[in-house]
Amino acid sequence: MSEARQRAAKADPAADEAIYQSITRAIMDGRLRAGTKLVEQTLAEAFGVSRERIRKVLHRLGAERRIEIVPNRGSRVPSPTPEEIRAVYEAHRVLEAGVLVQLGQMLNDEILARLDAHLVEERDAAARGDRAASVRLSGAFHTHLVDALGNEELSRFLRDLLSRSSVMVSVYEPATQSVCAVDEHGAIVEALRARDVPRAIDLSRHHFRHVEQRLRLDPVPAPPADLRALFGPAQG
Repeated sequence: MSEARQRAAKADPAADEAIYQSITRAIMDGRLRAGTKLVEQTLAEAFGVSRERIRKVLHRLGAERRIEIVPNRGSRVPSPTPEEIRAVYEAHRVLEAGVLVQLGQMLNDEILARLDAHLVEERDAAARGDRAASVRLSGAFHTHLVDALGNEELSRFLRDLLSRSSVMVSVYEPATQSVCAVDEHGAIVEALRARDVPRAIDLSRHHFRHVEQRLRLDPVPAPPADLRALFGPAQG
């Protein structure tokens, strides 16, 4: 790539965003498997941009904990251990139990209407088999719960957890299980509608355990992804 083209590439936020979204979608819909190496040079060639631009996007994904960046070894799709998965889902269960207690004290028809509308989106995504949207909307359900409290610190903490657990679901959960999450979310909403907070908490805990149990850690590594084929011009 010429020096002039490299300079021009530095000033194109829209291109950065497009690359970021493309890699994110590939992770979220399971096309990039756990442990896949994200080689800067290969990605630069696939997208037709500079390595500097790719490095910038990968750093953003790393900061969001959607990928792992290992010093002197490069970037890769996370391959969390069973212990890491248990820790993340335990944190989810503890956090959401507290959120539901607080939410029970301020629940109103407006909050329930937002949750109902969200469930419609989740069911639509599951029905059309949109894997990436299903994973994204599944996480968004839980952000709707915490955001209703208006506590930015809690919301920020949950989003950090979701960045990690969404990748876990994307790379380890069978796509056919997406509808189960929608049904479990619906049961939580119905418990809240009945003002039965203890039941909502119990359902939430079971939901996170079910998600954790559905993750299938394959002991056989997936074949390396062909990054050029995945992100090349023909995929645009």
